[in-house]
Amino acid sequence: MDRRVLILAHTGREDSMTAALQVCEQLRSAGLQAVMTAEDVADMVAHFGPLHVPAQTLGEDVELTELELVMVLGGDGTILRAAELVRGLDVPLLGVNLGHVGFLAESERADLAQTVDWVVRREYTVEERMTIDVTLWVDGEKAAHTWALNEVSVEKSDRERMLEVVTEVDGRPLSAFGCDGVVMATPTGSTAYAFSAGGPVVWPEVDAMLMVPISAHALFARPLVVSPQSRLAVEVLERNGAHGVMWCDGRRSWPLPPGSRIEVTRSKTPVRLARTSTVPFSARLVRKFQLPIQGWRGPVPEADRAGTRPIPVVQAKRRLPAGQLSQAKDRTASPEEEPTP
Repeated sequence: MDRRVLILAHTGREDSMTAALQVCEQLRSAGLQAVMTAEDVADMVAHFGPLHVPAQTLGEDVELTELELVMVLGGDGTILRAAELVRGLDVPLLGVNLGHVGFLAESERADLAQTVDWVVRREYTVEERMTIDVTLWVDGEKAAHTWALNEVSVEKSDRERMLEVVTEVDGRPLSAFGCDGVVMATPTGSTAYAFSAGGPVVWPEVDAMLMVPISAHALFARPLVVSPQSRLAVEVLERNGAHGVMWCDGRRSWPLPPGSRIEVTRSKTPVRLARTSTVPFSARLVRKFQLPIQGWRGPVPEADRAGTRPIPVVQAKRRLPAGQLSQAKDRTASPEEEPTP
């Protein structure tokens, strides 16, 4: 029982709590120790009534540093909550999607038993996902310093008026416009809020940051993909007095009075995600978005052995001058007028 796995469940959903009980039982049967937070256990007891949850309690029986892995049962929101818990520790997250799209999750509900079996046999790899540091300045003073795995969004707080902002890259102003907001995201977050705002899909292994305006009233307000060494910034202008709000991963928020400045840089502390398969990201896109792929034939078999043969060249027909062209048409239309030999 020296291997400990924390189970984090979305306790607002019955299927997630039922899955948590299943995982606890399967881990215990395999000789591993399941761990849960006291809050999650209390929520499960309140929903199902008195029951025995075969798990130790985090913070009482087990500390975070003693965990081998965190299994997250829920959607991306639950995984983001788990990331807040273990960021900075050498503890990876493995998500089982019980939500809708679930890009951060590794497997689906139907594969739960198989996923637990892979964990028991340590048949998983760990990859690091880039995060961003976020600094909020108000009246020249640092009002907040936080981070995000997916994105930081600057949004208007008053529905009746646009938020006036000016964007900045590497210490130089880029463009000022009225908008509903601006999203600054990581490649991991490119398929979340940034994607909904019209941003590009960026492969997770690409080192980059995104800046995506939301409903901007401007001629130049296109999504930007910049170097991870760049510094992004958004300033809330004072000309219309509109207030905003800053959200990090849709979980933590701060008010943005006029004159606020939000700076974003790459963080030195990544989030570690566990993977049980080597499915390429393109296959994830197809599965999550149910993209049509009918007609695809795939790479040529044994392409490295295939020889190269010349492509036949089609000669273009010679174009005749206008006068000669009309004469040719006349001869074609009236063959009986041709002189007899």
